Amino acid sequence: MPVRGVFAALALAVALLTPRPGAEAQPAKDLDADFRTTVRPFLDTHCGGCHGAERPKADLNLQRFTTPASIAAEFAQWEEVLSQLKSGEMPPRTAKAQPTAAQRQAVVAWLEAFRAREAERNAGDPGVVLPRRLSVAEYDATIRDLTGVDIRPARDFPVDPANAAGFDNTGESLTMSPALLAKYLQAAKFVAEHLVLNPDGFTFAPYPVIAETDRDKYHVRRIVDFYLAQPTDLAPYFFAAWQGKADPKLSPKYQATVTALLTEKTAERGPVAAVQALFQALPKDEPAARRGCEQLRDVVQKVRSRTQVKVRNLSVPGMNAGAQALVLWKDREMASNRRTYGGGALTLRTDDLPAAAKAKLTPPDDDAKKAYEDGFNRFCDVFPDAFYVKERARVFLGPNGEQGNAGRLLSAGFHNQMGYFRDDQPLCELVLDAKGKRDLDRLWDEFDFACDIPARMHSGLVWFERSESPYLEGKQFDFARAEDKDVVSPAKFGRFRDEYVKHTLKQSRDATATQAVKDHFKISEANIRRVEAARAAAEPKHVAALQAFAEKAYRRKLTAAEKDGVAAFYRALRGADATHEEAVRDTVVRVLASPHFCFRVDLPAQGKTALTDEALASRLSYFLWSSMPDAELLDHAAKGSLHTPDVLTAQVRRMLKDDRARGLAANFGGSWLDFRRFDEHNAVDRGRFPQFTNDLRAAMAEEPVRFLLDVMQTDRPVTDVLSGKHTFVNAALAKHYGMPMPAQGWARVDDADKYGRGGVLPMGVFLTKNAPGLRTSPVKRGYWVVTKLLGERIPPPPPDVPELPADEGKLGTLTVREALAKHREHPSCAGCHARFDSFGLAFEGFGPVGEKRSKDLAGNAVDTRVSFPGSVEADGVGGLRDYLKDRRQAAFVDTLCRKLLSYGLGRTLLLTDEPTVAAMKARLARDGGRFAGLAEVVATSPQFLNKRAQ
Repeated sequence: MPVRGVFAALALAVALLTPRPGAEAQPAKDLDADFRTTVRPFLDTHCGGCHGAERPKADLNLQRFTTPASIAAEFAQWEEVLSQLKSGEMPPRTAKAQPTAAQRQAVVAWLEAFRAREAERNAGDPGVVLPRRLSVAEYDATIRDLTGVDIRPARDFPVDPANAAGFDNTGESLTMSPALLAKYLQAAKFVAEHLVLNPDGFTFAPYPVIAETDRDKYHVRRIVDFYLAQPTDLAPYFFAAWQGKADPKLSPKYQATVTALLTEKTAERGPVAAVQALFQALPKDEPAARRGCEQLRDVVQKVRSRTQVKVRNLSVPGMNAGAQALVLWKDREMASNRRTYGGGALTLRTDDLPAAAKAKLTPPDDDAKKAYEDGFNRFCDVFPDAFYVKERARVFLGPNGEQGNAGRLLSAGFHNQMGYFRDDQPLCELVLDAKGKRDLDRLWDEFDFACDIPARMHSGLVWFERSESPYLEGKQFDFARAEDKDVVSPAKFGRFRDEYVKHTLKQSRDATATQAVKDHFKISEANIRRVEAARAAAEPKHVAALQAFAEKAYRRKLTAAEKDGVAAFYRALRGADATHEEAVRDTVVRVLASPHFCFRVDLPAQGKTALTDEALASRLSYFLWSSMPDAELLDHAAKGSLHTPDVLTAQVRRMLKDDRARGLAANFGGSWLDFRRFDEHNAVDRGRFPQFTNDLRAAMAEEPVRFLLDVMQTDRPVTDVLSGKHTFVNAALAKHYGMPMPAQGWARVDDADKYGRGGVLPMGVFLTKNAPGLRTSPVKRGYWVVTKLLGERIPPPPPDVPELPADEGKLGTLTVREALAKHREHPSCAGCHARFDSFGLAFEGFGPVGEKRSKDLAGNAVDTRVSFPGSVEADGVGGLRDYLKDRRQAAFVDTLCRKLLSYGLGRTLLLTDEPTVAAMKARLARDGGRFAGLAEVVATSPQFLNKRAQ
C-alpha cells in the first residue's frame, strides 16, 4: 500500500524522530518558495510534454506533484528523476526546449537539499509496517523449526508477490485471500498428520503417520538407526588396544573389556589364546595393523558363529509352527543366550582359520578337555553371537527356510502376523552406558506407546488363530474377534487366555511348549496393561504439550485465557466423541490455522512505540533466519533484556553463525539477486544443451546460497560478492566449470578464478537465467548487473522495439555483439542500452548455460572486449570486476545497504531511512566492509526497534 502524505499527516512525538542536532538543511519556507519559482516551472516547461497526465512515458506523471509534500510522499520516483537530470539524459536531446546548465543544476540542487531535509526531519521513522501473513518461505521454515522436521507444507502455495523493492516479506504484498486461507488450513492439517504421541508429549515424523504401517516404520527406523550408530564392530576395539590408547568413538566400557581379554594371562590353548596369538602377531606399521585387526575380527566371528547356542523349534499338534507363543519362546531363548557358549569346541571347524589360530584351537588330551572347553565360556561372554538383532526372518522355518526371508526390521518372526521383538541384551550389557540404555529403553517404550504394539499383537494372534489356522475352530472361541475394540479388555483377554491354554493342554504333553503358551499370555497381558496405563497417564501431559506448542507457535507467552482456550478446545472435541489422538491433532490444526501463527503483527508495548521484547525477537528471527525465534532469543525476550544494545548485537552475531542464517542468504540474497526458484527454471533447450540436467540446475541454484552464507557467517567483506576469487561447487557444478571434482558433497574452491569463476558475476545461475535459452543475452545479463548489483533504475523498453533472433546459431555471420549494435540503432533503444550493454558483452565468454566458450553457437569467435561508461576499456569478466571495483563499488555498497534495510524492515524505504543507510555505509567503512556490522546497524536502528504510534 503506497504511503501518501504521511509526513504532513503525522506528528511523531518521540525524541528519536526529531531533527538531529546540528543538521544543516535549507529552511522549509525557502525550499517551498523555490519549488514554486524554480522547480514547478522547470517541470512544466521541460518535462510535462512526455510526463504529463495523458499517456505519460514510463508511467511517470510529474504534473501530479504540485507541492513539496506530494514529492516527499513518493520520493522513490524522484530518485530516478534526480539521476536522469544529473546524468543529462533528461530532458532527452531530441527535446525542442533544452534547459540551461544553470537551470538544470538549480533543480538538481533543490532535489538534493529537499531529500536531505526530509530525511533528517523524521529520521528513523518506523514507517507503516502492515500486519502480514507469513510468506511461503517463512511458513515452511517456521514449521521446520516448530516441529523439528522439514516437510515444506507450503510447497504447493502460489508464488508470493514482491513489493517495489523486490522482496516478498512485506505487508504491501502478503495479503490473504479466501483461496489462500484454505491452503493454509490444508497445510495445517498436513502438518498434524505428522504428529506422533509419546508418553511425555508429542513430536513430528518426517512423513505422515496416520496409517499404522507408516507409524511403525517411523519408530522402527529410529531404533534401527540407534543400533547402527553404536560402535559394535570388533576391529576398531582391537586396533585401539594395539595403539594402547582410548578411542573416543568407541564404548569405554567395552574397550576395557576387550583390552583386558587381549592382555590377560590365559591357558595355552583355547579361543582366548588364539585371539591373543593373532593380536600379538599384528604388524608394527599402522595401515597393516588396521588390516590385521579386521582379519582378527573375522576370525572371532567365524569361531563365535560355530559355538552359538542352537535353539530348537517348539511344536504343538494342530498349532501352526509360526504361532506367537512358539515363536516368542524361541526369540527369548536366542536373546538370552547371545553370550552363552553353545558347545562344539571339541569338533570345531578350523580349516579356514590362520595357522596361529588353528594351533591354539587344537583340543588337548582327555584330561585337559574340560578346562579347554571351559575357556569358550569366557570367549563367548565377551564376544556375543550378536550385539543386537535388527532384522529377522520367520524363525520357525529353520536356517534353510529363512533364506530370502530377511529384511523385516525388528520383526518377531511370526507367520503372517504383525509383531516385533526386542533383542539387544549384549548391546545394553557390554557397550552402552547408563544414558545409552535409557535412550534405547525410551525408544522402545515410545514404539509400544505410539503404535500400541502389545494390543495389536494380541489382536493379530486372535485373527491368525481364527482365520489362518485351524487351531481354534471350536465354538468356545467364537466370542473372540480381532476387530472388536474390547478384544484386549481384561474380561475378554482372560477368557481367551483360559480357553487357549486349556485347548493347548489337551493337544500337547510337552511341558516346555505348554509353559511357553502360559508365559506368552502372562507377558502379553502385562505389556498391554503397561501401555494402557502409560496412555492414560499421558493424556493430561498431552494437553499441557498442546499449550506449550501453541506458545511456541505464537512466538510469545500465552495469556491464561489463551491457555484455557487450548485445553477447552481439546475437551470439546473429546466431548464430541473424538478419540484422544484425533482431538490432539485437531487442536494442533487450530493452533496452526490461528492468525497468531500465520500472521506477523509485531505489536509495541501498550502506549509506546517501542516493540515488546517478544515482538523484537520475532522481527529479528524473521530478518536473519526467515523463521521463528529460538529458545535463547525468547529467553532474552522473557527477561526483558533483548532491547539492551549489547545483548541485541550479541544475538545478531550468534544468529548469523547459526545454520538457519541460510534463510537470509536464500530469501534476501535470492530476491535481491533474482535467483530464487531457479530450480524450476525450464527455459533451456535440453536437446541442444544435454549437460543441463536437473542435478546441474539444482547445483546452480545452490551455489549463490552457499557463497552468500559464507560471506555472512565468516564475516567477510561484502565486496567479495563482486571481487571474490572463490566459490562453492559439488560434482555436477565442478564438471560444468571444468574444475577438479570435490571429494564428496560441496567444497569451497579458493582459486576459482583460474577456471573463470569466483564471486557471483560468473556463476552459472545468473548466466543461465539471463539468457533466452538458445543464445546469450548481453541485454539481460547487463541489465541484471546494473539494476541488481548497482541499483540503477531503468525504465521498461517501449512496446515497438524489435527483438533479436532467438537462436544464436541462426544469426549467420553476425555475432550477438553485432546484432545488438544494429538493435541500438533504433532511436528509442540507444539511451538505455548504452547504460548496460557493455556490462552484458563482458560475459560473452560464457554460453547460454554458463559454459565457458571461445566460439558462439554459429561458430564465430567470441569477442569479450568492452568499453564501459566513461570510456573505460576492459576485457571479459576480469575487466568487469576491475571496473566495478575501481569505478562503481560505491554504487554496489549503496545498493546492498538499501536492499538489506528494506528487507529487514519489511517495507519499501522512505526518505527518513537515509540516515540509517548512511550509518550502514559508515559502519562498512569502519569495519573493513564486513557483513555483520550491516546486520547490526539494521537491527539496532530506530525503525527496527519501534513501530509507528497509532
